[in-house]
Amino acid sequence: MLRFPGHGNPHPDDIVIGPLDLCDRVDEALAVQAVAFGLGADEVAVRRQIVLRHMTYPGARALGATTPDGRLVGFVYGMPNDRTHWWSTVVEPYLRAQGHENWLDDSFVITELHVHPRHQKRGIGRSLITTITDGATEPRSILSAIDIESPARALYRSLGYQDLARQVLFPSAPKPYAVMGAPLPLRRR
Repeated sequence: MLRFPGHGNPHPDDIVIGPLDLCDRVDEALAVQAVAFGLGADEVAVRRQIVLRHMTYPGARALGATTPDGRLVGFVYGMPNDRTHWWSTVVEPYLRAQGHENWLDDSFVITELHVHPRHQKRGIGRSLITTITDGATEPRSILSAIDIESPARALYRSLGYQDLARQVLFPSAPKPYAVMGAPLPLRRR
């Protein structure tokens, strides 16, 4: 487990990174995602079913960032990529067009990574993604992010992720995404 100290020891702002039973805490995780990503109640309800289904896939695992009193303030989850999963079927033509279709094989997918806005810019997101990928047996990682210059994209680039395909359109998503990939282990500062 990793600790992110607040302003003393111990302090209510201390954050611990460790394993997360995402099925048991799915509503807490989605509450963090809703605030961090701006989701409405209808979208949270849809995502709840998706998260619960994803956690049944082989190799799926999650980490959480929690306060000393157990409050979840961030989470990440992912799994070994499977070309038959919905995400892969959507991004595959975009990757193929750029000559990067092979990234769908032997990759660990970061499915979601979110940190509550009050806890951002403290290295929690960086720790969540590096810790989960450090446990991957795959030689590389892929993810998708909204295709704008954002703090999330800057974080991913600092870790070694590069754009593999841009302007990827997911059904019902209002904005295009970029698919990014990085060799593992991820780059450290």
